[in-house]
Amino acid sequence: MEVKIVNRSGHSLPAYSTIHSAGMDLRANLKAPVTLKPLERKLIPTGLFIELPEGYEAQIRPRSGMALKNGISVLNTPGTIDADYRGEIGIILVNLSDTTVLINDGDRICQMVINKVEKVTWKPVENLEVTERGGGGFGHTGKE
Repeated sequence: MEVKIVNRSGHSLPAYSTIHSAGMDLRANLKAPVTLKPLERKLIPTGLFIELPEGYEAQIRPRSGMALKNGISVLNTPGTIDADYRGEIGIILVNLSDTTVLINDGDRICQMVINKVEKVTWKPVENLEVTERGGGGFGHTGKE
């Protein structure tokens, strides 16, 4: 799939790290380093603008290495970029650690996954089909 992109960051375009990667790393586009104190959140610009085809979305997800090593996550994960959004991609990072973390220009801060989106139409009914699980919710299936 071909997606139009405007790159005002001066960094390379998002790219897959390996042939089987689902996500592409996005980089911070900063004039000065950003400090994230414990439990602090900030919007980090990327300098990227995309034009997704109708019927697709971009999901913004944390990078596992940043999460494990530094306690940094994407606050509204997965963040969704809709096909009709044309603004700059901004990433809401949160520091879930007990130490201050510095985000520098060019740091890989998240990953972006492109997904197909299906539209639904609602069909009002009086009852739903019965299943073995039924209405069992959180933890209902037990531990195995």
